Amino acid sequence: MNSMVDIEIVLDEKYVDPKVTIQTAYKTKQVENIVYAIENASENDFPMITARGDEGLEFISQRDIFRIYTEDRKIKVCTENRGYIARGTLYSFEEILNPTRFVKISQSEIINIYKVKRFDISRAGTIGVEFDNGEKTWVSRSCVRTIREFLDMMNKERGKVV
Repeated sequence: MNSMVDIEIVLDEKYVDPKVTIQTAYKTKQVENIVYAIENASENDFPMITARGDEGLEFISQRDIFRIYTEDRKIKVCTENRGYIARGTLYSFEEILNPTRFVKISQSEIINIYKVKRFDISRAGTIGVEFDNGEKTWVSRSCVRTIREFLDMMNKERGKVV
């Protein structure tokens, strides 16, 4: 496998803001690093999330968050292998999270679309979500239409028809 990255720049007046497309066979650490570098270089700087972990108050990059949800009247922030407790409301997190990365899947949960391994749409009327770390959750019935539209939009951007 070649560790070099093939970069192509296309200048087109129809794009007001830069658009980056990564084409790859697999989601690898190299791809994650490229996404991280691009996000850090962009002008849209989304704030770190502050949450309490085992070692006290910590700052968490939005890139590392898998999901944010409410449980037992607490806001829980999950990364690949750690859980945190945060202050605020789910709505307050919706306001500061990167809208191109995060999507609300129920009244009590927001997920990072880039950390989703697969969506299971095989059951009628429901959508299961499996994350890269093996955790699973469900899209609420009230959000199924929104998620389907979101997935259709992503596939159309990639030139695929579902």
